[in-house]
Amino acid sequence: MFYRLQLLWKGAVAAVFCLWVTTSGCNTPDATPGGENAAAGNISEEGDPSEEGFAPLFDGKTLGGWEGDPAFWRIEQGILIGEITASTPIKTNSFLIWRGGTTADFELKTDFRITPEGNSGINYRSEEVPSIPFALKGYQADIDGKNQYTGLNYEERGRTFLARRGEKVKIETGMKPELIEKISSEDSLFAKIRKGDWNQYHLIVKGNHLQHYINGALMSEATDNDTLNRKLSGLLGLQVHVGPPMKVEYRDMRIKR
Repeated sequence: MFYRLQLLWKGAVAAVFCLWVTTSGCNTPDATPGGENAAAGNISEEGDPSEEGFAPLFDGKTLGGWEGDPAFWRIEQGILIGEITASTPIKTNSFLIWRGGTTADFELKTDFRITPEGNSGINYRSEEVPSIPFALKGYQADIDGKNQYTGLNYEERGRTFLARRGEKVKIETGMKPELIEKISSEDSLFAKIRKGDWNQYHLIVKGNHLQHYINGALMSEATDNDTLNRKLSGLLGLQVHVGPPMKVEYRDMRIKR
C-alpha cells in the first residue's frame, strides 16, 4: 500500500512539473523528439508515406516515353486518353507501350475512367507481338465500362482468364487456375467500383505473386507457378480494345520498382 502511494505521489509531481515547464514541453519516452513517433510525423508532414518511392510515368503534357498509334492516344489537360471513334476503328487490340524500361517486381497506381461501352486494361510483364503493330501479349489488369471484368487478371494472347474478380488462385504448369480462396463476394467487390467515374487501380507484383486492388479493395490474386508460361519481367502498356467507339482515361500514373 505504501509503495502504491509513493508511485501515485511521484506521478502527481511529474504531472505538475510538466504543466509548469511549458516552454520546453514534456514528452513521454515514445514521443521524444527524434524518436520513432517523431520520424513518422515527419514523413506524414512531407506527404503520404504510402507514396514513398513512386515516380510518375508521364508528364501530363506529352506522350514522351511512350509509343503507340497517335490515332488512338493523346494527352488533354493532364489526362492520358485512349479513344476509338467511328472514323478510327481498329481490327486488333492496340497498346500504348511504355519505353522507360521493363516491369519485373513493382507497384503501380493510377486513376482510370472509362465509358460504358469501353474495354481496356493495363498490361505488365508483357512482350510485343512481332507481326502486329503495338500489340502486346501478357498479364493484364482488366478494365471495362460495365465492370464485368474490371479487377481480374487476364492474360492477353495467352492463357486468358487467370484470376477472376473475388478469387485467389494458384496456377500450375499445364493446369487450369485452381481456386484457393474466395476473397469476397462478387456483389460486394462490384459495389466498390464506381461506374462511369474515377477509380484507382493499384497493382502489387512481386515474383510470381500478382495482386490487383481497386479503390483499396483486393479484387484478384494469383500465384503463378506455371514455369512454362509465366513471365517475371516485361513491358508495360495500356490497351484500347476492338469494339464500338469508346474512351478510357488515365491520370496520376506512377510506379515503384
